[in-house]
Amino acid sequence: MSETDVSLRGLTKRFGEMVAVDNLDLDIPRGGFFALLGPSGCGKTTTLRMIGGFEEPTAGTIELAGKEISQQPPHKRDVNTVFQSYALFPHMTVAENVAFGLERKKVDKAERKTRVAEALELVELGSLASRRPTQMSGGQQQRVALARALVNRPRALLLDEPLGALDLRLRKQLQLELSQIQRDVGITFIHVTHDQEEAMTMADTIAVMRDGRIDQLGSATDLYDHPRTAFVANFLGNSNLINADVVSNSGAFAEVDADGGARLKVPSEPVAAAGSAQIRIGVRPEKMTLEAANGKAQQGESNALLGHIVDAAYIGLATQYVVHTDGGADLQVFVQNSANGTSALEEGDRVVVGWDPEHTFVVEREEPNAG
Repeated sequence: MSETDVSLRGLTKRFGEMVAVDNLDLDIPRGGFFALLGPSGCGKTTTLRMIGGFEEPTAGTIELAGKEISQQPPHKRDVNTVFQSYALFPHMTVAENVAFGLERKKVDKAERKTRVAEALELVELGSLASRRPTQMSGGQQQRVALARALVNRPRALLLDEPLGALDLRLRKQLQLELSQIQRDVGITFIHVTHDQEEAMTMADTIAVMRDGRIDQLGSATDLYDHPRTAFVANFLGNSNLINADVVSNSGAFAEVDADGGARLKVPSEPVAAAGSAQIRIGVRPEKMTLEAANGKAQQGESNALLGHIVDAAYIGLATQYVVHTDGGADLQVFVQNSANGTSALEEGDRVVVGWDPEHTFVVEREEPNAG
């Protein structure tokens, strides 16, 4: 079992009557890339700021490497923060910016020079040490900010929406670079973002936050393939959710009635975990198949629903269909564009939507269809 680097217990932050972080318990393991993901106002940035010492908790504790730090000022915590705004000194060179924290710590000149050079090489800016921030692109400035934080060799590095100000192409490039840097240095990275693709690309573990609490914690694969709430299902990608009633639950698969009475199969374990006969079943659009209907839904091992196409949009790698089922649901289906004849399907065509029962997940019926 991996060592815990950051431990939060009962962490709460109130701003007047508003509860930003609500009794949060969380253990972040040593040496991993951890993401706090969620929409604006969910409490993720406030949580990060409390870890960094920029906000004082209303209640609860924060431990770093087993040491309680809730009351310590930011400069005495063994963490560094990289902000979206970079916060570089324009009158200093790149090397001077990176060395600033070491100078304040009274690190001797020779070691300072060595560590600055190592940090700049790590972010591939060794040849630009004498430039000033104003002579650099946004991506290069973000690398300088990262080098300045890493040069202090903190126990944990906090990243507050660090790529938010960059264009899409550069953001995707730096996602891969950040992930590689984290693996190279082995320092715990705690990353705040509202971008699910960014979190899924970089993080080993993701905590999806909503209303100051964690809705679900897990790897990108866990959260995407096995969401436990409608909020998580819809926040990480697109999902088709259908109300269903459990008919039987024995063996590997339960049977449910859904979408106007269609009998479908669902993995038993999540049905049992839901603890109710009234559930919602879900499936990702790209895990569905689409075929021309021959009068009735296909029988056999796959789940199948009859309907007709109400919209079709070519989006490059795939065609995105919307199918209105006979039971009244609107389902999104993504079909990869290849020579399989699917492209011949058009609006108004009668079709069968099918999927493997194993690709079905389950959420509670009472959960609103969060988007």
